[in-house]
This record gives sequence, C-alpha cells and structure tokens, in this order.
Amino acid sequence: MAFEPPALADDTSSDAERHQIELWRRMTPTQKLALVSSASRSVQAMAAAGVRQRYPQASEREIFLRLAVLRLGHQLALEVFPEVENLAP
Repeated sequence: MAFEPPALADDTSSDAERHQIELWRRMTPTQKLALVSSASRSVQAMAAAGVRQRYPQASEREIFLRLAVLRLGHQLALEVFPEVENLAP
C-alpha cells in the first residue's frame, strides 16, 4: 500500500491539492520567498486590523504594543517594551 500524506486542508479536493503542490515544486526559490513574504504581510495586516477593531481610538504606537503582546506574550512584551504596563485592558 502506497503512503498517502495527510491532506493540507479539509476543504480542498485531493486533485486540487496535488495540482497546488506541483505548482509549488515548479516555483523558483525567489518566487516561493515572495509568496511566503506576501502571506506573512497579510497575516500581520489582519492582526493589526483586529487590534484596530477592538481598540478604535488606539494610536499607531498602542497598536504596535498590543501586537507585541499578542506575538510575544505579555511578560516578554513588558520586558522589551515597558510601556506595555500602561495599556488599558
């Protein structure tokens, strides 16, 4: 019996998934880096949008600090950015 790797996504057909993997294999390292970089920027933008939605009056610095807490955890963010202590819940 041949090994079948687990599906990457539950909502994608195995044919579509195989096609996607083949496209990734054909990409150059530069293309792959650009794809990952774009995905990373999108995730960062969505996280910032979520903070803005929860704290509509927040300054850009406050948004930065709140994202730091999300990424690093409260204790490490506080050590790196002591002003985290001043953030209201």
